[in-house]
Amino acid sequence: MLVWTRRGRAAVITVFALLVLVVFAAPIATVVAAALAGRWTGPLPTGLGLTNFRHALSGEQAASLSVSLQTALLAGAISLVLGTWAALAAREAPGWWRRVTDAVFHLPVAVPSVAIGLGMLIAFNQRPILLGGAKWIVIVAHSVLVLAYAFSAVSAALDRLDPAYRQAAESLGASPARVLARITLPLLLPALGAAAGLAIALSMGELGATVMVYPATWKTLPVTIFAATDRGDVFGAAADTTVLVTLTLITLLVLGRLRGRAALR
Repeated sequence: MLVWTRRGRAAVITVFALLVLVVFAAPIATVVAAALAGRWTGPLPTGLGLTNFRHALSGEQAASLSVSLQTALLAGAISLVLGTWAALAAREAPGWWRRVTDAVFHLPVAVPSVAIGLGMLIAFNQRPILLGGAKWIVIVAHSVLVLAYAFSAVSAALDRLDPAYRQAAESLGASPARVLARITLPLLLPALGAAAGLAIALSMGELGATVMVYPATWKTLPVTIFAATDRGDVFGAAADTTVLVTLTLITLLVLGRLRGRAALR
């Protein structure tokens, strides 16, 4: 927008396209190529085929993919419910309390995810709340990590809502619960869809906290990918990564369509 000449705009677009190609497209293309490769000893992969993908969709890898999807959906649902509730409550609270709530819910973003995982491991590894060795410690850790994003998305949407809708409903005698169910939440549906999509995408790729707390019976796909690269199985890890990215994109597309229909309503 600040470049006025045609040549200048062409130069800016070219530089931007090169940056996108080098920083984003090239690494993704390399991972996909490695997933299809049987060997890679020269400048290009050889022995291309779907063997790595068949392995990625069976056995331990398929179980890890299912665990990742279940964890992401549960963590996304939990964070969406809690984040929406907190955003609605903070909106009616005094200004200082709203600032405190905002700081508390954004605290997990300000610290490394490994610290969150270690805190979960220490806090929930003894009674009265004993989650160590259970799948729920992974789900709780993911929920804590993505809660800030759900809270932020809903809070921003609430700030943009026209208060006239709620005031009109209240003037007609609608109870607070009816206003929430019939006015506020329907208007928030696009934001809720966006928050759910972001929470699920972040949970699908989370590794730092998961490595600290996961039990052997609840291993997410990022942990399996990390273990594969650690033992030198780069091609298998690339296939697992491609499957993970594809499933995440499909989930986001489905949520995007649902969000679009909600916005049209």
